[in-house]
Amino acid sequence: MTNTVDGLQWRKAAASNANGACVELAPGKPGVVYLRDSKNPDRAVLTFTRAEIAAFLAGAKAGEFDDLA
Repeated sequence: MTNTVDGLQWRKAAASNANGACVELAPGKPGVVYLRDSKNPDRAVLTFTRAEIAAFLAGAKAGEFDDLA
């Protein structure tokens, strides 16, 4: 799902739950990805490099955070 607000194209996973409890990502200037809480879109936006997002996603796919769920 894509949500265009504040000039950014925010999107969240299709598998996100119905109550919106998830995060949204948006591409920014070259090499930058923004992340926010979809329940509180007006609050803080975190900024990461594409390499940082790639490392996080690789860790999530490998199960590195499964003990937190």
